[in-house]
Amino acid sequence: MPELVFFSGTMDCGKSTLALQIEHNRSARGLAGVIFTRDDRAGEGKLSSRLGLVTDAVEVEDEQDLYGYLVDHLSQGGRADYVIADEAQFLAPVQIDQLARVVDDLGLDVYAFGITTDFRSKLFPGSQRLVELADRVEVLQVEALCWCGARATHNARTIGGEMVVEGAQVVVGDVNQAEAIGYEVLCRRHHRRRMTSATARAAALSPDVLPMTSA
Repeated sequence: MPELVFFSGTMDCGKSTLALQIEHNRSARGLAGVIFTRDDRAGEGKLSSRLGLVTDAVEVEDEQDLYGYLVDHLSQGGRADYVIADEAQFLAPVQIDQLARVVDDLGLDVYAFGITTDFRSKLFPGSQRLVELADRVEVLQVEALCWCGARATHNARTIGGEMVVEGAQVVVGDVNQAEAIGYEVLCRRHHRRRMTSATARAAALSPDVLPMTSA
């Protein structure tokens, strides 16, 4: 039976790499897929991983009907044996509903990849809808690590290395980017304390106690 599968995890845990691996494995067996993406770091219409792999994809636009796109693609003689949706957290809930309809009405497997929560530890609407509708939710087993070495469970947005907790939910940046807007994965403890690798390093360089001289 076809399935809607949601592969989730923090940033930097290999979601896009797995999406590319699924695409490679199926295309090597003569299958053809349609790849959707949104706001990939490599630019419009690209699915890329931090390992340097990249492939072409369909850039999803606001209000776009993904089910309608696939129906048009098939009716015009195109082929689709499966669907991959990367950066699925950026999709609107109605677009997740459309992907579920692709599974149910067109009989295609849909593999969606995305992070579950934003930099404020709040669910992305697209990810929330995927959790509600998916036949399976798979948490990726490649563990991203916090700067302290613990398992990273939270995504942090940084500006100049310092964690921020206000701003628009979607701002495209990159992991461990020191300048301007960047992102870093943290364990819950350091996310709560708003302690990034940069601020921890600065604290380590500052003396805890001022030197004292005897009178």
